[in-house]
Amino acid sequence: MPNLFNLVLQITVILAVCRVMGSLFRRFHQPRVVGEMFAGILLGPSLLGWIAPQFSAYLFPPASLGFLNALSQVGVVIFMFLVGLGIDPKELKHQSHSAVLVSHVSITAPFVLASLLALYLYPRLSDDSVSFTNFALFMGAAMSVTAFPVLARILIERDLMKSSLGTVAIACAAVDDVTGWCILAYIVVLIRAAHGTTSIWVTLGGILVFALIMIYGVRFLLRDFERTFHKYGEISENRMAFLILMALASALCTERLGIHLLFGSFLMGAIMPKEPKFVRYVLDRFETVTITLLLPLFFAFTGLRTNVGLLKGPAMWFYCALIILVAAAGKLGGSMAAARLSGMAWREAAGLGTLMNTRGLMGLVILDIGLDIKIISPALFSMMVVMALVTTFMATPLLDWICPDRILRPEFGKIPAKEGSLESTIIESPRGWVA
Repeated sequence: MPNLFNLVLQITVILAVCRVMGSLFRRFHQPRVVGEMFAGILLGPSLLGWIAPQFSAYLFPPASLGFLNALSQVGVVIFMFLVGLGIDPKELKHQSHSAVLVSHVSITAPFVLASLLALYLYPRLSDDSVSFTNFALFMGAAMSVTAFPVLARILIERDLMKSSLGTVAIACAAVDDVTGWCILAYIVVLIRAAHGTTSIWVTLGGILVFALIMIYGVRFLLRDFERTFHKYGEISENRMAFLILMALASALCTERLGIHLLFGSFLMGAIMPKEPKFVRYVLDRFETVTITLLLPLFFAFTGLRTNVGLLKGPAMWFYCALIILVAAAGKLGGSMAAARLSGMAWREAAGLGTLMNTRGLMGLVILDIGLDIKIISPALFSMMVVMALVTTFMATPLLDWICPDRILRPEFGKIPAKEGSLESTIIESPRGWVA
């Protein structure tokens, strides 16, 4: 049985520290979520467990972490539903040649570089229990992802959503997320099939059938939610509860099929109706509890699994620096080069590369899955978490330096967001749907 006093105390401390760090980072023009990510690290063995080990053991006893993890995973499941809800596949078809080229290069370049880096890191940070192919694929997926919600938050705060830079960045980030999750799904299926009794072809067949049912069956049933909203201006509590049940049921299906809970909730959000007012209404109902309460628990749990103390000696820190360098070179450099080749000015191309280099919460979610399925060690997990934090933190100051407001301000309003588009959905949201 859980110790309720201890669990409530953990939640209280986590929320307090996350809110304080979020507000502090806001003063440095960083999205609040960046501060909350750092708060999770501070509560773990990297700081609290180092300077106050007895208090850390009292606050986060090992026996209680399972309950904290369960709550945090529920938050991530709902969050991935919101991420899918914010992505409109139809809108991606209307993007410019720049978005198509940059999105492909911004996935390929870091993936290739990460795979090459895996040749060097595999004999040093892994063992025979993980095949090199799975190790390299995971490194590529982890370095290829872009934090779609954090990127959107930066664009909103800088009033860049309607600029050409914002339009291309949003489209590329959406494509990157979908592609990265597809690659990760493939990796998880391979690993779980290798350790299970079910044939991989049966698993792949089940996933294909499930996806077809969701896309060509459930998606049309969901239109009734949109019609009800337009008729009454709201959705009843019973219907909202049913919507949550569907998201959870979809998550359970993908978990049962051998992928992961998060893929089902993401797919459920992706097939939802995309009319802007309806999307904003659903986001407003979900985001307060999810963003304010549940996601900080995930940051804290990730922080408890991150131990910078494992990076002992110059060699380990060299590996960590190499990971950061390769991740930035592949994502920022690849995106910038592709944007420049597509005709964008150097400043805009560099700004786009900087935005695409943010990994944020999406990076942490992928790393958490990698540690769960034991494809990366705790030491490599800690290095990759540091990489996700550094690349996310560097986005805002780099963007301020590369693309100051005086450079981009003249183009505001020249490219209006198409009604019903992803850009207009996010920019019209009162809170931008991510802290």
